[in-house]
Amino acid sequence: MDTSILWSEVIPGAGTWSHVLKRGTALRLTDLEGGANAGAYFLNADLFAERFNLPDTLKAQHTAKLTAGHVLMSDMGRILCSIPEDSLGWHDPLSGCSNAASVENKYGRADYQECRNGWHQNAFDGFLIELAKYGLGPRDFQAIVNFFSKVAVADDGSMQYQAQHSTPGSYVELRAEMNTLVILNTCQHPLDPSTTYSPKPVEITIKHVPAPSPDDVCFISCPENMRAYTLTRRYFL
Repeated sequence: MDTSILWSEVIPGAGTWSHVLKRGTALRLTDLEGGANAGAYFLNADLFAERFNLPDTLKAQHTAKLTAGHVLMSDMGRILCSIPEDSLGWHDPLSGCSNAASVENKYGRADYQECRNGWHQNAFDGFLIELAKYGLGPRDFQAIVNFFSKVAVADDGSMQYQAQHSTPGSYVELRAEMNTLVILNTCQHPLDPSTTYSPKPVEITIKHVPAPSPDDVCFISCPENMRAYTLTRRYFL
């Protein structure tokens, strides 16, 4: 038995989940069936004014995808979470999330009153409902990351979704570098071309992890990350 594991559960397809991931712990996401999408948003749990900053995250690390060795930076230059482990090599930070209009247009109308638990949910409303539990609202919601999804950008600027990118058992691990409010939603990716409403479940596991070492892949991946780690460590002095 792995005594480092603190919690494990399964988020059903189209589910929304949140947790304050404590510094010194990590959250592993696992695609159980293949084809999952886990939209994720991040805030400093001790200061909600500090939030995930997608532009800084991408430009500082010179990337348009996220994988092991990358970090998720805040708008104050610190690190909310890092990605020490990843089996896929590509997670989409560009495409945003679905909303009520896009879901109805793609999958048809299916509301709760008629379909009960089979109703067609959308990620945007799911995120807003979860944010409201912490006293937050639409103005507090910004760009997200879509874990398990791959979207490549062609030379002409078009965005191309790659189906079957994530297979059963694919995983990514998020290590909290500060106390981080993590909000997840498992609705289908907004660019998924399938017209069948079939969001997939994602298993989450929380465990204790050691602090990053001097040769940690996320720390040494680029000078910008080293500076962000310095700012983060200073925050906890």
